[in-house]
Amino acid sequence: MDRNTGIGMALILGLFFFWVKLNAPSEAEIKLQKHKQDSIKLVQAKVDSLKKLGAPAEILDTTKNTVLSSSTIDTTDTPVVLDSLSNDLLTVKFSNKGGRINSVLVKKYFKQKEVEDGKVIKSPLYLLEDQKNQFDYIFAKQSGGDIHTQGLVFNTQKSNEEIIFSYKTSEGVLIKLKYKLLPNSYTLKHEVEVEGMDKLNSEKIGKLHWINYLDKLEVNDKYERNYTSVYYKEIDEQPTYCSCTSNDEQDLTNKPVKWVSHANQFFNSALIAEDQFKSAKLATEMLDASSEDLKKCTSDLEFNLGSSKYAMDFYIGPNEFERLKGMQIGLEDVVSYGSSIFGTINRYPIRWIYLFFAGFIANKGIIILCMTLLVKILLIYLTFKMIYSQSKMAALKPEIEKLKAKYGDDPQAMQAQSMKIYGEYGVNPLGGCLPMLLQMPIWIALTRYFSASIEFRQEHFLWATDLTSYDVFMRLPFTIPFYGDHVSMFTLLWTLSTLAYTWYNSRLVDMSAMNPAMKYMQYIMPVMFVFFFNSSAAGFTCYLFFSNILNIGQTVLIKNFFIDENKIANELALNKAKPKSTTGFRARLEQAMKEQERIKNQNKKK
Repeated sequence: MDRNTGIGMALILGLFFFWVKLNAPSEAEIKLQKHKQDSIKLVQAKVDSLKKLGAPAEILDTTKNTVLSSSTIDTTDTPVVLDSLSNDLLTVKFSNKGGRINSVLVKKYFKQKEVEDGKVIKSPLYLLEDQKNQFDYIFAKQSGGDIHTQGLVFNTQKSNEEIIFSYKTSEGVLIKLKYKLLPNSYTLKHEVEVEGMDKLNSEKIGKLHWINYLDKLEVNDKYERNYTSVYYKEIDEQPTYCSCTSNDEQDLTNKPVKWVSHANQFFNSALIAEDQFKSAKLATEMLDASSEDLKKCTSDLEFNLGSSKYAMDFYIGPNEFERLKGMQIGLEDVVSYGSSIFGTINRYPIRWIYLFFAGFIANKGIIILCMTLLVKILLIYLTFKMIYSQSKMAALKPEIEKLKAKYGDDPQAMQAQSMKIYGEYGVNPLGGCLPMLLQMPIWIALTRYFSASIEFRQEHFLWATDLTSYDVFMRLPFTIPFYGDHVSMFTLLWTLSTLAYTWYNSRLVDMSAMNPAMKYMQYIMPVMFVFFFNSSAAGFTCYLFFSNILNIGQTVLIKNFFIDENKIANELALNKAKPKSTTGFRARLEQAMKEQERIKNQNKKK
């Protein structure tokens, strides 16, 4: 066996063991499987013993079902009774087992899923529907032990807009869980009431253990995963959140908290204290990409039961910025616009521009075009100055060609002499970069804006079916690393238009005054960005494409109708005739050129 064959075999064995390790069941899964097997054996043993005693078949079936239902093989037992409250926006189903929410139908929105043939199908959108969820109130008894509501079967009292669950323990503690759905609202008024407080321990502290498995609601669940987490707001602090990209825990013991939200990319379920939660422990757990769920969110909250009642609001619905902001508690921060200067740009100027156009334009793609056009209008003066600066550089092209003939074999000397020429004629070779630099913060902000704004969710434009996710013009039969298995046409059009615009400008502007690598980088960069933009929100890549088209139109229009080449030639001649400063940048440049010439002559002598 030669060396290469040995290396190949070692790599194959290493990959095999890695695959086995990766797919091995976890310790928890092994324990659960063993528990299931033990429970089944227990059931079978009881049935066998009854058979020996000659028990009839119906007794055997009853025994089997009783044993199975009392075991923990299936933690998603069917609720005893389901009841519901409904308004124009929500239908909330409750279970009297645990006195908790069983599911919430969000009526005006839909879940999207891509099936095997690439077709996207819509289905009703539910929140808090996972049967693995827990919503367990815990009260410590004076006699020892805890009361857990999740296993209790409550009595139910319902009116048109309110439902009350009540349960009285053997110790005489009466627990009431009240829910009232407000009209035309995503908010439930929720109250916990406990009678028989003397039976509880002296601290009079209630606890809530809330586990919420967040469902995948978007086609691009990889993108959705990065915008999903547990958000929270401490009293007198700014809202913040657990990590969106890794498992995370936040221990807020003895730190009062106003609200906690389990938030998807576009929807959230938030518990909002009327006063405050005494403390909290929060956690988010990343789930495997193959899981039917997106993430597991856990909130352990403590609240003061000193007055026997504790009130809170339960917001369950979309991340509509204006609606959440109107609650005046900072809940709008669950909209993932970002927390830096780019987040500020999104929340204010960009959102204001969007709301202005949305007031009279329904089509979201046309709104993006109008937003792009407005930005170009605001930057029109700087764009004119950029093109004017490029035209002056083009007028000096004959002078630069003379330098090439003289210093063509010495790039450093060529660059220095070019800078000297530009200085003599009063031309700034970087003058054309300012409008692009001013637009960069807007571009960076927009990468978050379109992917976080529910207004663009599932909005169609041309071939794009959802402006908050990448557009799919064509599916590939394979996956390209860092690119994906689809072709985003908006990204492709942006790339081609960028290359065309770059070529058009480079015919008139000489790159000798800059680093020679820039000549190639201006073509390489758009191609590199394809790998990033291909999976970006279609609204963003659509904006970039529109921006390029308008750039090309502006450039052609200004160069053909507003640039006077004779005027530019006269201006350059006057600049050359002016006396030049012997201090500052020019003096340093001349000193550097002299030093470079000295080193060059010294090397020639050697």
